[in-house]
Amino acid sequence: MILIKACIFDLDGVIVDTAHYHFLAWRRLAGELGFELTPNDNERLKGVSRMESLNILLQMGGVIASEQERERLANKKNGWFREYVEQMLPEQIYPGVKQLIGDMKANGLKVGLASSSKNAKRVIQLLHIESEFDAVVDGSMIVNAKPHPEIFLLAADLLEVAPEYCLVFEDAEAGVEAALRAGMKCVGVGNHRQLKNANKVVAKTAQFQLSDLTDL
Repeated sequence: MILIKACIFDLDGVIVDTAHYHFLAWRRLAGELGFELTPNDNERLKGVSRMESLNILLQMGGVIASEQERERLANKKNGWFREYVEQMLPEQIYPGVKQLIGDMKANGLKVGLASSSKNAKRVIQLLHIESEFDAVVDGSMIVNAKPHPEIFLLAADLLEVAPEYCLVFEDAEAGVEAALRAGMKCVGVGNHRQLKNANKVVAKTAQFQLSDLTDL
């Protein structure tokens, strides 16, 4: 039996709800472009890079834009997102998550963060949890977005733990696929039907128990 030696957390929707701020910013951009972005539409934007999210958004609205214009729109969205994020407080961490991470570290597990967001490091600073992670990978450190496994493989490399000994916590279908493609186990956080390919699914991150590691 392979024993888990490291746990790698996604940020948005797993540790804190920055995903909601992404939605607000993308919806605001869609409104400026003349169409509505619904919460259901927004599911397609989860777990992928900023530019890929923009490409999906423009496709939804039937908007054609040059590369220069796409860059401008992506930066505009990110500016709004950062405005929202700067208001974040440590109390906004999902209940029980900090305790879970602490328990993992107390039991000798390494803990990493792997987020497609280029703002991830700023977010964990605002939440006062940057010291909790042994390694942090954000969107500025990778070339390929999820479902490509690059982000998790880099996190495992920085943690100095082989992929097969890593467990990923993800709330997005693309993230679950990326973790599995990396050769890692994965806990899906959220909707069981949407995340059915994960090795285990919990409604909320803190519902995971250390004793569950033996089942994986």
